[in-house]
Amino acid sequence: MSNILGISSGFHDASASVISWDGEIVFAGHSERYSKKKNDPDIHPDLIKEVMDWDIDSIGYYERPWMHNFQKIRSGQYGLTPWTTRGVLKSQLGDNASKLLNKTPLSCYPHHLSHAAAGFQTSPFSEAAVVVIDAIGELDTISIYHAKYDQDGQAKYEKVWGQKYPHSIGLFYSAITDLIGLKPMEDEYVTMGMAAWGSDLGAVSMKHEFFSDISIGELWENVHIGISQDDPRRKTFPYVLDNKANVAACAQRVVEEAILCIMRRAKELVNSDNLVFMGGVSLNCVANSRLGVIFPNIWIMPNPGDSGSSLGAAALVYGKRLQWKNAYLGHNIDGDYPVTKIIDHLMKDKIVGVASGRAEFGPRALGNRSLLADPRGDDIKDAVNKIKKRQQFRPFAPAILEEHVHDYFDMPKGFDKSPYMQTVARVQHPKLYPAITHVDGTARVQTVPNDGSGFRKLLEAWYVWSGCPMLLNTSLNIRGEPMVNDRLDADRFQKKYGVVVCS
Repeated sequence: MSNILGISSGFHDASASVISWDGEIVFAGHSERYSKKKNDPDIHPDLIKEVMDWDIDSIGYYERPWMHNFQKIRSGQYGLTPWTTRGVLKSQLGDNASKLLNKTPLSCYPHHLSHAAAGFQTSPFSEAAVVVIDAIGELDTISIYHAKYDQDGQAKYEKVWGQKYPHSIGLFYSAITDLIGLKPMEDEYVTMGMAAWGSDLGAVSMKHEFFSDISIGELWENVHIGISQDDPRRKTFPYVLDNKANVAACAQRVVEEAILCIMRRAKELVNSDNLVFMGGVSLNCVANSRLGVIFPNIWIMPNPGDSGSSLGAAALVYGKRLQWKNAYLGHNIDGDYPVTKIIDHLMKDKIVGVASGRAEFGPRALGNRSLLADPRGDDIKDAVNKIKKRQQFRPFAPAILEEHVHDYFDMPKGFDKSPYMQTVARVQHPKLYPAITHVDGTARVQTVPNDGSGFRKLLEAWYVWSGCPMLLNTSLNIRGEPMVNDRLDADRFQKKYGVVVCS
């Protein structure tokens, strides 16, 4: 049988995806998990070797290289890449280039369209408003599409509105991330977590200093290179100098307002109750918790950033709805899910790692490459942060049996379920579960359905043993490193950090 390969590479968090001709997603993996380099922009040879287990007869690339170079020239960046898709892939694939590119049909697509397809063609919707918001994709920073399937089942995308560089909600948030001493294009989720510790009383001032028209995401000036220490706007913000958490809180509030403005515009332009939200900005789960007031039905593919666009490019080649089952699409560690071993170590040590089955496609561990802990201990949060070498203010997520979620969390509108940790919810009993409760009383919830998965069986067994239907769930990695991928990684993690990793 023939298969389609999708590739995202050359800029941020490279990945590869394979779709069969009946629409099954047979593989999707991140390059960083193979190279051990966080957010690796280049395709690693070992990832391609795994991809080549399938016969590939068509390739889709997630953006147009000539437009990417044009964006670099316009923004004053250096290091231009080859101008053709075939040239880019030859430089990325190395020795495997001739095997994959020889007489193989090759297509490339607009960056934001690849985002849109990764979302819509994995969604349960037959039609939807598709909103893409990221830092920059070619020259696009915001796109609104009306997506639907025609009578032949082909996905059709009509772009009804957009915003272009240098006006970018994502670049603004990255500039703030840089301003408070974190790594832009990587630590934005840390900024989001820090925001809960600060005051947003200066948000209105920040909005007017940076946005000329927030309703369309329009900035006064380009912040692509960041906000310099001598920027005159800093003088109007005393909180910038004396409290980084306040800066984060104000930026978070401004970005939430900007996102809601775009969503209202999408609702007006596309008369639909269904929203597909994609692009790196859609990883802001605090902002996501407010979207249900506009759209009652929401789908965010669990890998909505650039790495997810390898799946989007393959989806555009395929053209129809994909068979979306779950996010366990990467490298496989053979063997039964080690439920009994995990329970034993939770009882003994309170904290345990697991590396079993297919790796998650996306930035969040969902039980197959996870560090797990009892959420009830007062010292658990600090202990896990110490293991992961993270800032002590950082929150952790609860994974809970789906049928129990409403007994423990006040889920926001639009997110009756949250299988991919895409929203925050108010914790009903924060004092009982301190390890998963953030300073603002919320948690980023993962609901685990009754799907027969190993992680589901673990939670069921844990509930029987402990009376608690949830576990603290965070990614099996150390800050600044990619998640564990294979058994060798798991052994290395166990030896280096002294945490048992069950497989």
